[in-house]
Amino acid sequence: MKQTKTLLTPANCALLLIDYQPQMIFGVQSIDRQTLVNNVTALAKAAKLFKIPTTLTTVAAKTFSGYIFPEIQAVFPEQKPIDRTSLNSLDDARVEDALKKHGRKKIIMAGLWTEICLAFPVLSALEDGYEVYIVVDASGASTTEAHQAAIQRMMQVGATPVTWLQVLIEFQRDWAHKATYDAVLKICQDHGGAYGMGINYAHDMLPGASE
Repeated sequence: MKQTKTLLTPANCALLLIDYQPQMIFGVQSIDRQTLVNNVTALAKAAKLFKIPTTLTTVAAKTFSGYIFPEIQAVFPEQKPIDRTSLNSLDDARVEDALKKHGRKKIIMAGLWTEICLAFPVLSALEDGYEVYIVVDASGASTTEAHQAAIQRMMQVGATPVTWLQVLIEFQRDWAHKATYDAVLKICQDHGGAYGMGINYAHDMLPGASE
C-alpha cells in the first residue's frame, strides 16, 4: 500500500477522549445528545478495533461531573479514566505523559465541551508540535455558535476537522483488509445511520454482496 504522511493509519496516531460525563452532556446544545453518544461510542469502537492507543479523561468525576459514559467504559472496561481538576487536560502531567508514552505525533481528539475542554488541549498540543485531528461530530458545545467558533479557532492554528465515520474508514482504507472488514461493517451497521441501514439491506437482499 502506498505510504502517506497525511492519512491517519492505525500505526501513526493516538486518541484522546475528553470528559464524556453526564454533567457535561447536560449543557450540550450543538448536537442531539443521543447522536453524540452514538458517535463517540462508534469512535471508541474504531480505536479499539484498530488498536489505537487511547487515553480517557474526566473532570471532577466524583464531585461534580459524574463518571464517564458507560458506553465508552464498556469499550475499554479495564481502563480507568484520568480524573482531573484542570480545564485543559494537557495541564495535567498524567495526560501529557500518556500522550508522550504513545510516541505518536498525530493525535485525534474529541470531547465536551468543544469550546473549552476540547479547544484548550488542542491548542496546547499544536504548540507542543503534535498534529491534531478534531472529531467534530463526536464533540459538543453549549451552543451551535460556540461549537462552530471553537472549530474555526482550532483550524486557524492548524487543527484538522474529521468525523467519526471518516476516521473509521481511513483506518480500514481498503476493503481487501479482511481481518477488520466484518468488524468495520458491524460498527457501521450499529452506528452509521442510513449507511448502516444500507449495509443491512445489502446483506439481507443481496446474498454475497460486499460493501
